[in-house]
Amino acid sequence: MFPFFSYPCIMFFFFFFFCVSRPCFPARTPPGLSTVINVDAHNSTWQDFVRFLHAGKGSHVSGMSELKRYFNRFGYLPIPGTDFNDVFDTQFESAVVLYQKNLGLPVTGKLDTDTISAIMSPRCGMSDDASHALHRTRHFAYFNGKPRWLHGSRKTPMTLKYAFSPYHMIDYLSPSDIRAVFRRAFSRWESVIPVNFTETGNYQSANIRIGFYRGDHGDGEPFDGVLGVLAHAFSPENGRLHLDAAETWTINFKSDKSKVAIDLESVATHEIGHVLGLAHTRVKEAIMYPSLSPRTKKVDLKIDDVEGVQALYGSNPNFKFSSLMASKNSFNQASHGLDRKFSMLWTIIFLAPTLLCLFLRS
Repeated sequence: MFPFFSYPCIMFFFFFFFCVSRPCFPARTPPGLSTVINVDAHNSTWQDFVRFLHAGKGSHVSGMSELKRYFNRFGYLPIPGTDFNDVFDTQFESAVVLYQKNLGLPVTGKLDTDTISAIMSPRCGMSDDASHALHRTRHFAYFNGKPRWLHGSRKTPMTLKYAFSPYHMIDYLSPSDIRAVFRRAFSRWESVIPVNFTETGNYQSANIRIGFYRGDHGDGEPFDGVLGVLAHAFSPENGRLHLDAAETWTINFKSDKSKVAIDLESVATHEIGHVLGLAHTRVKEAIMYPSLSPRTKKVDLKIDDVEGVQALYGSNPNFKFSSLMASKNSFNQASHGLDRKFSMLWTIIFLAPTLLCLFLRS
């Protein structure tokens, strides 16, 4: 029999604990090495922003004026004109802080890894400017004036017609596939508000007009090529929804292996939110979050999206929040179940040497 605190037991305990717990200790990054961010080289302007990593107030980095133009474009640096310098000044620090708050990032006031990664991510072209989204709640936001569709508003439900441009489409996806994608995207919003969406062949008379465009296409919001800005849509009751024709749009990642493929249904669902009057949210899981990575599918409305659009139009009588909560709770329960399993596993591993010693002692 071994005494419980015998030398073999103690040595076995420490050896066993060291072996099983070693992966728990993260490796330190050697001093002097910068953080590596994986970026795609297709959008050269935004890719170059990686060189500003770790810049803070007082920094002077050649080319920072381009980053300031980015912040100006998306509403964080509302300076008239385009005469920006390369100095990280107090005004730019305030812009960075506002950007970090609006996108739900750690607020540091510096161009840290999270912030640079967000800046370089493909995104919607609509501004995040507080003046464009004056009616902001803790999460979701609306355009200035809180506009909504009033077309046929005396009727319940309201009916909005949408159509595709006969001249501005893409030829590598079939028209039937594109129509099916948008039908599913519209149906998601339709299921939570008293609005019906129907397709029409009359593009000019449609409430919502959809098309794929390249570069400067006459609406004051030019596209910039592959990645970067993916699409944009205008607030009610404008109805224009434009997608960048330079993107590699896909409906199936299994058949499309491109590293820069963008899921059409995800972007369509987001832009329809703008058409209905929602601005960008700071909730990363929500449809109305401004950015979407390549090869990512994000099509399910979250509570933040639903609460925002229902504040504008009311609720679809057939919609029940419990169904949305059930979906969320099932996900959380699955996550917590995994946490409990891992916790139990580590408890067993930790106690195994002690239990073995007790067994040997008996």
